[in-house]
Amino acid sequence: MADETTAPASTAQPSDTPQITLYWLEQSRSQRILWLLTELSLPYKLTVFHRDPKTHFAPPELKAIHPLGKSPVIAITPPSGGPDVILAESGLIAEYLTEHFGAGTTLAPVRWQEGKEGQVGGETEAWMRYKYLLHYCEGSLMPLLNVLLVALNIKNAPVPFFIRPVTTRVAGGIRTNYLDPNFDTTFSFLEEQIKTSPGGGKYLCGSHLTAADILISFPLIAAKGRGGLLPAEKYPLLRAYVDMLEEEEGYKKSIAKVEEVDGKFSAMI
Repeated sequence: MADETTAPASTAQPSDTPQITLYWLEQSRSQRILWLLTELSLPYKLTVFHRDPKTHFAPPELKAIHPLGKSPVIAITPPSGGPDVILAESGLIAEYLTEHFGAGTTLAPVRWQEGKEGQVGGETEAWMRYKYLLHYCEGSLMPLLNVLLVALNIKNAPVPFFIRPVTTRVAGGIRTNYLDPNFDTTFSFLEEQIKTSPGGGKYLCGSHLTAADILISFPLIAAKGRGGLLPAEKYPLLRAYVDMLEEEEGYKKSIAKVEEVDGKFSAMI
């Protein structure tokens, strides 16, 4: 079953603004799309789905929206008519929303260097970072956290006591031989990205919050909450950046909306 709620825009919208529906699955990463919609001042309808309490899987009703039955998914009804535009995958959703509704905002950096419009290699450093990071979040960073979740589930599996040393050893091997070196590589990379932000900015792509910062917020906040995974003494700039994202007004508003419709929010894996 799904519940519905509507969030008005913070400012009046023109009559040609499309209707946007965000299909939200509890305990998912959909909060980032809420944050982006908030930053874009777009009105939207929120349809909430609940996981199966036994399997923790998404309900089959979500497959009626998109064949994979995953979340987030958004439907955009064009104001001029025609079929809904159905979008899945957070990176694609963020790209589509910012390209169509981001005019007048800084959610996407300026694409072209002056005098190099349309040329190969004429893109700004900020824009190139932005496009890369939109896909890096789900393509490189989140898979590591998902493998960590699998390793933790193996370690904590309800197995007989004589099997537990085996599961503990397997989980430990995954952590030591695969996860730890890869986490160190990716967090060191992000530490350097912040250090070398274009124009000396405090965000990953420069002086302004972009959709890339919004997308990367969930995995980094989840990593921060996972004990010693993101220690401040090793990654001081990255930790300060994560703390800053959690203080963003749009982030706080999106969390408040999640808590309103779902009762709680936790950026945890």
